[in-house]
Amino acid sequence: MNFSSPGQNGSLESNRDSYTSAVTKNVIVVTLGLTINYINGMLIHTFRKNQMFYTTPRYILFIHLVVNDMIQLTSAIILYISSYVFYKINASICCIFLCFALYTTLNSPINLAVMAVECYIAICYPLRHAEFCTVKTTYILIACIWVMSSIGILPDLFLLIATEPVEYFLTKLFCERENFFRHPASSKKREVLYTLYLVVIWIALLYTYLQIFIAAKAANALNGDPKKAKNTILLHAFQLLLCILTYVFHFVVSLLVSLFPRNSIHVIFASYIFIQILPRLVSPIVYGLRDQMFRQSLKKHLLCAIRSKP
Repeated sequence: MNFSSPGQNGSLESNRDSYTSAVTKNVIVVTLGLTINYINGMLIHTFRKNQMFYTTPRYILFIHLVVNDMIQLTSAIILYISSYVFYKINASICCIFLCFALYTTLNSPINLAVMAVECYIAICYPLRHAEFCTVKTTYILIACIWVMSSIGILPDLFLLIATEPVEYFLTKLFCERENFFRHPASSKKREVLYTLYLVVIWIALLYTYLQIFIAAKAANALNGDPKKAKNTILLHAFQLLLCILTYVFHFVVSLLVSLFPRNSIHVIFASYIFIQILPRLVSPIVYGLRDQMFRQSLKKHLLCAIRSKP
């Protein structure tokens, strides 16, 4: 997350929200966050109740994405509300929530790229899928996802500790990345790293989804349903596009603010909803509710829960 809160950026202090606008935006963010976390909670409950999901790499990666998104949303909402209620918070507390938000935000595109590669192997190399995609390999890949995300955060944290006095962590500040990691090297490192991640992930996604689309289209054409593969690929591509926008969020917001300076606060808020929150709503739909096996299991547990109520 490049902006911990779009409502009250320090550079926009002269153009802050009115009371009504602030309340409305907080209600929207909290409502969306609670709704998405509730849906994700049901998906986690469904995963826990079905032992088959524990041995399927696809579902393990999916549930890791769901848990990751829940942590991201919770951290983001806490930072968002605190920016309105307190405006400035203790730097140590900011560090904790900001690191959680940054870690999980960076995890999502990488997790989706890994899921795309798994899907590519399953469709294009079905006979070798069981060999390559094992449960052990899946957990190793999840660990690698967190290691890759840490490259974008830990150097900034170490640089901060090395260059700032201990008293810095006792001060109060507006909790956003640029305010907390204020060394110029952190910004330059982020730009280089995000560009590298963006290029690598885009190449991987374009190649894998092109191959998946060709293979799936050919397979579904034989079954008389050529549109099914196209619709599935388009939904996945839309979700991936939203998450990859994470890497260019700062650039997109800066560009939009320069184009609409009078509505800068509303532009930042809309960008925040579209890039940071909306992908967490799309994930359960694309990878959970549209999956036939997961959907059937979810319906089964929901029906059991309804019938068990007095």
